[in-house]
Amino acid sequence: MSRHIRLGLIQMSCSRDRDTSFATASRLLEQAAEQGVQIAIMPELFASDYFCQTEDTALFDIAEPIPGPTTELLAACAARHKLVIVGSVFERRTAGIYHNTSMVFDEQGGMSELYRKMHIPDDPLFLEKYYFTPGDTGFKAHQTSHARLGTLICWDQWYPEAARLTALQGAEILCYPTAIGWHPAEKAEYGEAQAGMWETIQRSHAIANGCFVAAVNRIGHEGAADGGIEFWGSSFVADPYGRVLAKGSVDREEVVIAEVDLGLIERTRQNWPFFRDRRIDAYQGLLNRFGR
Repeated sequence: MSRHIRLGLIQMSCSRDRDTSFATASRLLEQAAEQGVQIAIMPELFASDYFCQTEDTALFDIAEPIPGPTTELLAACAARHKLVIVGSVFERRTAGIYHNTSMVFDEQGGMSELYRKMHIPDDPLFLEKYYFTPGDTGFKAHQTSHARLGTLICWDQWYPEAARLTALQGAEILCYPTAIGWHPAEKAEYGEAQAGMWETIQRSHAIANGCFVAAVNRIGHEGAADGGIEFWGSSFVADPYGRVLAKGSVDREEVVIAEVDLGLIERTRQNWPFFRDRRIDAYQGLLNRFGR
């Protein structure tokens, strides 16, 4: 049976000034609702600029508890516009323990359980290990009125294990709030390849798991004028065949909208039964760092 829903990816620029970021998010969520979106997905850490480019104890002040200002904003927008919203926040769990956390809000503004980012990068200008404690929630899927959503976050998107385990929780849509971009000095030589890798790995998760993938990124240059990060946007939705149903620009704020038929999951898995043929008796080696 067909089950049609309308996804909206909120591709936006983000600011250190939280009120500015909140105003942008509110405006785009309203646009999404006006265009019939039922599930809206925010970029990673949308309430601020991407502060992880430097290590600075003062930046822990950006973190907030749950509930807090960001969750209150998203709950209010969800209730006002009758949207399911996937959000992201720099969570202060307690003194000295901070997480990169996502949550799902229903159309009444209620919040489901949290997902805390499991894979934490430590690369030039992506210094997240300084700020974020690795997640302890495990991989999760959240039942909503429209679909069962798997909430992963950014660096998680490179790991087939994360996608598989979330899909095995029944996720119909793997949601990837993201903050990824080019180092400007590398863009000419590596930019096309890097953006291609990012899209290809996520499309492969859709294929391997017979589900939909929704990846939403921010836009704009953040950081030092002669360096920093140029976030490449390109938010997209892929179906269980890996086909890109909708894709955003590299540099514009917009609501990227995709019509998805969740019934395609059943039909695809009937013909490409990857779950059926998994050798669950032979995967013990996945628990090793490398080799035997």
